[in-house]
Amino acid sequence: MLIRVTPDVLQTDEAIASVASAGAGAINVFLGVVRNNNLGRTVSYLEYDAYPAMAEKVMRELAEEARARFGLEAAAVLHRTGRLEIGEASLLVAVSCGHRGESFEATHWLVNEIKKKVPVWKKEVWEDGEAWIEGPESMGIQQAPAGMRGS
Repeated sequence: MLIRVTPDVLQTDEAIASVASAGAGAINVFLGVVRNNNLGRTVSYLEYDAYPAMAEKVMRELAEEARARFGLEAAAVLHRTGRLEIGEASLLVAVSCGHRGESFEATHWLVNEIKKKVPVWKKEVWEDGEAWIEGPESMGIQQAPAGMRGS
């Protein structure tokens, strides 16, 4: 299983090779890519920070859970740290499985769990400011204004 937090550019070929298996009828690859906007703001670039040992531990646990839950042959999870420009990949998830349906489900589940649980933090930088993005905003969801939230 390939699990890595790194400042280096993520290599799709490496991830695919690490999950390739004679028993796999499907290899699914997800790339999370830095986009130029979020919640109506123009994003200049992102900075990622992490607690690498803990992040890799949690990523490995999630990959193992996905393997058991979806019958995966193998999984690879790689996450970038440092400054990332628009268009660069920040997250790479690759899974291999006997069938395509399970490979899609596993990838979707794994990406969502990584966003929720892995100690990697994202700072958005705009022309006129910057902020560390947490909670729903980290998943591209805008929170309701304070007065409209349920208790």
